[in-house]
Amino acid sequence: MEMLTHELETKKRLLHESIQMLNMQINAAKEAMDDAQNSANEHDGAMEDKFESFRENCQIQRDMYARQLDELISTMAVLRRINATKSNHDVSLGAVVHTELQNYFIGVSLGEIKVDGESFFAISGMSPIFKAMSGKTAGETFSFRDKEYKILQIS
Repeated sequence: MEMLTHELETKKRLLHESIQMLNMQINAAKEAMDDAQNSANEHDGAMEDKFESFRENCQIQRDMYARQLDELISTMAVLRRINATKSNHDVSLGAVVHTELQNYFIGVSLGEIKVDGESFFAISGMSPIFKAMSGKTAGETFSFRDKEYKILQIS
């Protein structure tokens, strides 16, 4: 029971860290989008021809950040579906997977997250390594990029 509590605590912290990282990315995209829009607005009516291409470039940038923001919001929706109070018995969304080589948190692709000095790689359900381990349980092995991984524990 003690082990399970610790593992769920780790899952909660990984989920919390993931949400914080994503929120930072969302805020940065919003800010960049607003800056691009403000730059376009500031040059409204100023020497029309010269600034028309500048305004168009600002709009293109704004649209790029808007798309980025939409993607980040969709990514956040995936994280919101993870139940950190429920233990996973196989490799699926929300699972914390310990292997002999590396540890993984199945949610969204955010890179490395450290919890209590232990490294976890936040990966998405679309990633090739997830596809290699999907549905496996503790004790099973999977191969990825010519390496054999043994799953030690899943929570």
